[in-house]
Amino acid sequence: MQPSLGYFFEALLDYERTEQEPLITNVVVDSREAIPGSLFVALQGENVDGADYIADAFQRGAIAAVTERISEDLETSVVNIAGEGREAIEQWDGHLPVSVLVDDSVEAMQKAAALWRAQFDVQVIGITGSVGKSSTKEMTHAVLSQRFNTFKSPGNRNSILGLPAAVFDLRPEHERAVLEMGMYTVGEIERLCEMTHPKIGVVTIIGPVHMERAGSMEKIVEAKQELVEALPENGTAILNYDDLRVMGMAEHTRAQVFTYGLDSNADVWADNIHSMGLDGIRFTLHCGNESLSMGIPMLGRHSVHTALRATAVGLVESLSWEEIAAGLGEASTAQFRILAVPGPNGSTIIDDTYNSSPDSALAALNLLSELNGRRIAVLGDMLELGDAEEHSHRLVGRRTADVADLLVAVGPRAMVIAEEAQIVGMPAKSVIWVEEATDAIPILEQIIVEGDMILVKGSLGMRMDRIVAAIGRAN
Repeated sequence: MQPSLGYFFEALLDYERTEQEPLITNVVVDSREAIPGSLFVALQGENVDGADYIADAFQRGAIAAVTERISEDLETSVVNIAGEGREAIEQWDGHLPVSVLVDDSVEAMQKAAALWRAQFDVQVIGITGSVGKSSTKEMTHAVLSQRFNTFKSPGNRNSILGLPAAVFDLRPEHERAVLEMGMYTVGEIERLCEMTHPKIGVVTIIGPVHMERAGSMEKIVEAKQELVEALPENGTAILNYDDLRVMGMAEHTRAQVFTYGLDSNADVWADNIHSMGLDGIRFTLHCGNESLSMGIPMLGRHSVHTALRATAVGLVESLSWEEIAAGLGEASTAQFRILAVPGPNGSTIIDDTYNSSPDSALAALNLLSELNGRRIAVLGDMLELGDAEEHSHRLVGRRTADVADLLVAVGPRAMVIAEEAQIVGMPAKSVIWVEEATDAIPILEQIIVEGDMILVKGSLGMRMDRIVAAIGRAN
């Protein structure tokens, strides 16, 4: 890390403490998102150099830019950490806007985020896993908010670039922070933990997501495990009792271990699970001699695990059953990524287009199986699966044949879903394959009738959301 950057950032904070309002309002990596008080981090990409947009960020109100390069025609004070180090900072006259020259903009942003987080006495709950991170974050935030002033990382800011920017939204009044932590390869979650210092770590499910980049399932486990390895002795690792890979992490943490699952041997577990279709699910939670029966507005039986994770955090944080129940009940369906929306001709669309993996696709198909009506599965490619690609698509194809009345497969990889569905008995006339998401739109508009349940799912890069947007307009 660049120690002189820390000195500069502390200088900015000292400058800020003389003001009535915070000087730095947020951190952005897109100049179009800059507002008065922004710190703009100019990242260098393959096709775009953020340094070309520093002037635009300043024009929108940014007060500082962190960059590896400055254009000669840019009017700005310059602190050259890369070349002159601490002496340049000491000579800075406090004039704003200021550009800070660094060797590595990404590393600089992470260092600054670590310094920002270190100012606050906030307890961090980190959440990782292959699927279910965002829904767990939302529900955990709803539970903890019953007692604490609780911060959550916004949207999908869970990466080595996104989370540092989110950390700058922390404020002194926050007592808890629920942070989603994603990864593409080994070492990234470790860096996020060095930045945020989580005391509680939650691991959801481990599956072959991003395996093309990570290299193997072993590498994915190693990468996710970095969260529990980073926890302190007085912290807690909350692990999925129903996932052997996750439970194996218990041997790699100094923290206490608290488990959740559908097995009565877990510390907190659930049974009596009943799907209410589009109205949500009901179940009974158990911990020790206590139990709680309730319903939540989330779709699919797999959502019980989400509720269990949030409950586990609440119990570790000593919340009462009443507070936990209130938090689970208040979690709005609008916060979650799988939604039921009106479709054409009196049909219903199950919009699960944010992303896809083998585990989440099977969970979505299980949800479809619980619904009444003709079931149409519109399934796109699952990306970044590496060596698991063909096996994973065939697995989804077999489950689709069990669940769906019609299959519309989208993309070259999804052709394997269509092929496997027919191999195991789905009639050829019930299977349609198209190359692009937009190709599926006119087909669906022709075949959808009243009462149909249409699941639309695929990896983000497949842009399956265009299907939902188009057929939704047909109402």
